[in-house]
Amino acid sequence: MQMDVRAAPFSVLFVCMGNICRSPTAHGVFRHKVALSGLQSQVRVDSAGTHNYHPGRAPDHRTQRHAALRGYDLSDLRARQMLAGDFERHDLVLAMDWDNLALAQALCPPEHARKVRRLTEFCQQFDSPVVPDPYYGGAAGFHEVLDLVEDACEGLLQHVRQQLQHRAQLRT
Repeated sequence: MQMDVRAAPFSVLFVCMGNICRSPTAHGVFRHKVALSGLQSQVRVDSAGTHNYHPGRAPDHRTQRHAALRGYDLSDLRARQMLAGDFERHDLVLAMDWDNLALAQALCPPEHARKVRRLTEFCQQFDSPVVPDPYYGGAAGFHEVLDLVEDACEGLLQHVRQQLQHRAQLRT
């Protein structure tokens, strides 16, 4: 039985290299914003890495600590590698930087190419082309990631609301 795509939840996949710093941060922040907006039944959130460096691992302890300081719980998230099937399952695949964008685009089937974008395209206050990798730096890098991700997720939430409204109009 074929599911009506217009009635399916809108699904977002966040992608970084190892899925232990930036993409789980975006996953947790966006999931939190979706819940606060009451859209959790209409929006699915996931994250993955372009590399299979940390399969099954929780986010980096520094990532979790800094996220918790801002009210985000990432403890249930587990790293996984992005798969070719992710492009079919998700409406947006949002990369954190140019390298991971290129890797996602290389894996993406041509019919889903429009889904692959950078998260920072949705920033409203900050003007950064990428969310920089904080892994080898200090605390300031994790704060910068959260600042950029929070900003981008606000813009992303507005975009997703518009997409959901458009889908609702198509059903009527």
